[in-house]
Amino acid sequence: MIRHQAQTQLEKALKDTRKAFIYVGFFSLFINTLMLVPSLYMLQVYDRVMASRSLETLAFLTLIITVLFITKGLLEMVRSRILVRIGNKIDVDLNEHLFDVIFHLARLAPGKASTQPITDLTKIRQFLTGQGVFALFDAPWFPIYIFVMYLFSPWLAAFAIFSSIVIFAITIINDVSTKKGLAKANFTNTQALNYINKNLSNAEIIQAMGMNKNIKNRWLKKHYDFLQTQSEASDLAGKWTNLSRTLRQFLQSLTYGLGALLAISGLISPGMIIAGAVLLGRALSPLDLLTNSWKSFADARESYRRLNELLKRIPEIPEAMKLPPPEGEISIENIVVLAPLTQLPILKGLNMHINKGDVVGVVGPSASGKSTLARAMLGVWPLNNGKVRLDGADIHRWNNIELGPYIGYLPQDIELFEGSISDNISRFGKLDPDKVVEAAKIAGVHDMILRLPQGYDTLVGPGGATLSGGQRQRVGLARALYGKPKIIVLDEPNSNLDEEGDRALLQAILTMKENGSTIILITHKLSILKIVDKIAVLAQGTLTMYGKRDEVLRTLKPTPITKPTQPAQKPKMTSVPKMTTPGE
Repeated sequence: MIRHQAQTQLEKALKDTRKAFIYVGFFSLFINTLMLVPSLYMLQVYDRVMASRSLETLAFLTLIITVLFITKGLLEMVRSRILVRIGNKIDVDLNEHLFDVIFHLARLAPGKASTQPITDLTKIRQFLTGQGVFALFDAPWFPIYIFVMYLFSPWLAAFAIFSSIVIFAITIINDVSTKKGLAKANFTNTQALNYINKNLSNAEIIQAMGMNKNIKNRWLKKHYDFLQTQSEASDLAGKWTNLSRTLRQFLQSLTYGLGALLAISGLISPGMIIAGAVLLGRALSPLDLLTNSWKSFADARESYRRLNELLKRIPEIPEAMKLPPPEGEISIENIVVLAPLTQLPILKGLNMHINKGDVVGVVGPSASGKSTLARAMLGVWPLNNGKVRLDGADIHRWNNIELGPYIGYLPQDIELFEGSISDNISRFGKLDPDKVVEAAKIAGVHDMILRLPQGYDTLVGPGGATLSGGQRQRVGLARALYGKPKIIVLDEPNSNLDEEGDRALLQAILTMKENGSTIILITHKLSILKIVDKIAVLAQGTLTMYGKRDEVLRTLKPTPITKPTQPAQKPKMTSVPKMTTPGE
């Protein structure tokens, strides 16, 4: 039994516009029929008006052709407007889903995601609204022109067929010879642009440590590779394009000679010489246009292939049934998490249960998996095995848009977004001034914000560039506490805080604990653990201890250092448990 693969969003979007494409083809039929008007007008002028010298006939023919050309112009305008709306509809149908796909890729493969899918969609839309697409609709009406030329003379029709075969062959050769080169040029250009984008976020480090030249040299190598491959592909495409244009003009000129030969032989009238040449030019025009716009067509085709493959890998996720608001109970069942794009496990078979309202401290040495545990708890990173359950439901079955207001997250690397401080605290949702101020007061940052030039309306640069590290961390804490969420995950929340900030953080945690929030506190400062209920100790991706705070702290208590027995000997220390001063 043959199973048909489900259509992608892109294929569905194109299918939904099928009726509009039929209308475009319908208009193209009349437009191409009206393209015969100039040839017929010339035929009548040379064979009838010139012979009869009748001004009335000339005036009548001119009036008819004027009306027909106005009609043709209106039909072409309508056809263009339809294609513009087709492109816009495809964009509207896909843009939201592509936005979600880009962020989904950014979670699965940090550093690998880019805006390429949006660029691909733009190229497809631009091709649909450009001149090149008209060639695809006009070329099928080629037989109309051949038939009319056949009515003039079979020799003219045969010459037109021969000419079209030559031009079409050049078009195919152009495609085959430049396809790989253009694809390679696009790939290398994307790599070069991505390299710049990735390093822009580290501009301060690059400047401070004098790495500009080294980074620039690496980018230049990628950029020159792009220039080289694009130049080679463009030179080759230009050769075939110019050959096609020259041949078309040459073949059209030969039509006059063939027509003259046929007229001398008495097989056609003099008017048919001009009309036949015009018809041949019109018949070859779509092929010539297709050759000239082949690069945009090839780009659109490559964009379609790349975009369709992406949507096949990441199909639209069906919306899950709405669940009741979470209470905050978290169960971690034998989870295994791999590092993005690798098979290296970061977390190995973790099992934990966190009751609602618990404050759990998570400690462990560097690279033990603490931040990964936070991301797994929130459903940010996919699991290779096991389940994370929130109130008994798989975290990945929750709708993140609906769950988001009940989650507070302060990552280790604080990122604020371009906008005002109030926008950032309110998570760029509908601004509720009372909730914004409440969150800021709980986080102990209200007074600090008021001292800023525009208070809550102070604009924050990209990444929070206008604020210090401590200010960003405190505003980020207010954002995490906005709306009094039920689950709060704080990853090294006091790494950039001074003594005042530490006191405000402790008070904020106590306040949210009184509100019944479940709080996961990842830290390397043991002093803050005095306010937690339980402590989880991670080492090399496994859970080595998990229990009540005092019991775990007693286990972690270091063994006293022995004094040297002989002054001449090098001092020795008894073994100290690794978890004495856990670091990130």
